[in-house]
Amino acid sequence: MNISFEKKEFSEKVSTASRFALQRHATLPALASLLIIASDDGVKLRSTNLETAADLKVRGTCREKGVAAVPAAILSQISSSLSGEGEVTLEQVGEILTVKTGTSKSVIKTVPYDDFPSIPFPESGTNRIVLPGATLKMLFSALAPCASASSVRPELASIYLSIEGGVLTAVATDSFRLAEKKIPLTGRGAQGKLLIPAKNAADIAHVLPNEDVIVSFDEHQCAFIGDFGTFITRLTNSVYPDYRQIIPKESIVEAIVLRRDFESALRRTAVFSDSFQKITLHFDPKKNLLSFEARNADIGESNESVPAKVSGDSIDLSFNHRYLATVLGLSNTESISFVATGVGRPLLIRGVGDPSLLYLVSPMNQ
Repeated sequence: MNISFEKKEFSEKVSTASRFALQRHATLPALASLLIIASDDGVKLRSTNLETAADLKVRGTCREKGVAAVPAAILSQISSSLSGEGEVTLEQVGEILTVKTGTSKSVIKTVPYDDFPSIPFPESGTNRIVLPGATLKMLFSALAPCASASSVRPELASIYLSIEGGVLTAVATDSFRLAEKKIPLTGRGAQGKLLIPAKNAADIAHVLPNEDVIVSFDEHQCAFIGDFGTFITRLTNSVYPDYRQIIPKESIVEAIVLRRDFESALRRTAVFSDSFQKITLHFDPKKNLLSFEARNADIGESNESVPAKVSGDSIDLSFNHRYLATVLGLSNTESISFVATGVGRPLLIRGVGDPSLLYLVSPMNQ
């Protein structure tokens, strides 16, 4: 093998691929490696941790074909140290890969590439949609924290995607909060339901480009395909609960506040939250105010109100302030609606004028 790349291209692709390799693996070192493939089709860089995988196209010049598996940590450290412009050349002779750039040379011992596992691609050719990468990044980054951190119920540790009637519906819940976001699709052909492990979705969100991405899936894998190559995640083999049953049908009070007022008041009040991160919201329809209160025996307390359009009955509800803040990443509307459905019942939050978002958060004990 003899291939060369621009330093920036090489460094960026190695950094991206290294995210999907294990840090170390005692019995199968190939899982902690990057597979470099130089062929007539160009140069590719592959990695996998058996949960997710990357199959990246790397722009470069191939003078001699070959295949090599290189420890990801070592190659990543070398590539991240490259600076300035110029080329980097990889040359393999036997079990040794030499990395040359300028006057520097690094010699790396490779691992047997035959041990590198095959990367499974979705078999279906019809289950595919096209979405902007920026939209997928927003969905995964915002919804992944709403999924359960526990693996006891793998379906709740996943992001549920439903494609039906030209609409992509994405849902995540950890039983304390639930987020649903709907995205219209340009094509109406694909239909399907899939569960992507939330951790995998968050990892993929970090590396997706902003341009259009093809999402292809079958019952076992989901692939994200573009000019960059392909990212793949396994799917959760489980059934998602019927979350629509827990969405409140009635309400006792609604408060509409400006997003900037809510964000500022929440940030200041959260400083004084207790060890349970609790703050209390007070809906005041007589004064048209939404009040924020927090008390911490060690540092002090905070109490402030923001103007709101409040209709209904007065009520006090306590929440984990982090759960309330989540909605800020799901909608960018100017105003936010808070609908209380009763003591001990979920708070329904929406962006005013944004029918694509539904967010529920359960209150804490008073």
